[in-house]
Amino acid sequence: MYKNDDMLSLMKHYTLERRGAVIHYWITQYDYNEPLVIFTHGASLDHQMFDMQVQALQNAGYPALTWNVRGHGMSKPVGKEFHVQIVVEDLEKIIYKHQVEEVILVGHSFGGYVSQMLTFLQPEKIKAIAVIGCTDITEVPSFGMRIAYRNMSRMFRMMPESILRKKFAEGMGVTETVQNYALNTNKELSREAFIEIMDGGVRAIYEDPHFGNDYFIQHPFLLTHGEKDSAERGTFVKKAPNWAKRELNCQYEVIPNAGHNANQDNPDYFNDVLLHFLGGYERRC
Repeated sequence: MYKNDDMLSLMKHYTLERRGAVIHYWITQYDYNEPLVIFTHGASLDHQMFDMQVQALQNAGYPALTWNVRGHGMSKPVGKEFHVQIVVEDLEKIIYKHQVEEVILVGHSFGGYVSQMLTFLQPEKIKAIAVIGCTDITEVPSFGMRIAYRNMSRMFRMMPESILRKKFAEGMGVTETVQNYALNTNKELSREAFIEIMDGGVRAIYEDPHFGNDYFIQHPFLLTHGEKDSAERGTFVKKAPNWAKRELNCQYEVIPNAGHNANQDNPDYFNDVLLHFLGGYERRC
């Protein structure tokens, strides 16, 4: 369902070698004078989770880039280290390699933190940002939650591998197709790489990025999550409404009949929301 060979045949495949990893990514043909929509997947997933979105954007005339974050998909091994900052730097290198002037960021979960950090670091290049199943990177959890998050990798190592992988996959979607996709992608990772990547994703939640207490996203911002997103004990669903209220430029949308990978569980609905957001962004500009 999510591997579209016809679509990928229309995208040019590139690689970037950096800090022990070979990063694989794909770009549609486009006019470099217009913004490039960049899709960044969640931890332990891969570029295929956005196949339905890239296809919809291509059909609507939007250029797109999709990539395998270091350690994921074809971009193995993970390299010297894995955390949100190094992934942001990888993406910056890709953007500068192709001399892209303006980008629109779409990030899922860990990819949402990558998108937020890049928006903070390179505001002049960002035209709009959309996130799926993510929290505000500037919100530092309570002391107790930070302790729990820091011990999560130890908990992962204590769990039998088959249970750990299955439990993670079941939390990604409400449909069997999405759960099978998530299970297959995380099975492509060794146990140690899987735990390292999941630990890097968790660190993006609890570590203070030092943006400042008054920071907000100064670009058109689409905040979404699945109606039935149970990941992190429903944290993304619980925190999204207050996050939306804090942001001055936010459009907040709940994707019905969808879990954490909301764009995969209900792609038609999500694509409609995303395309309307992009159309609205263009009118505002």
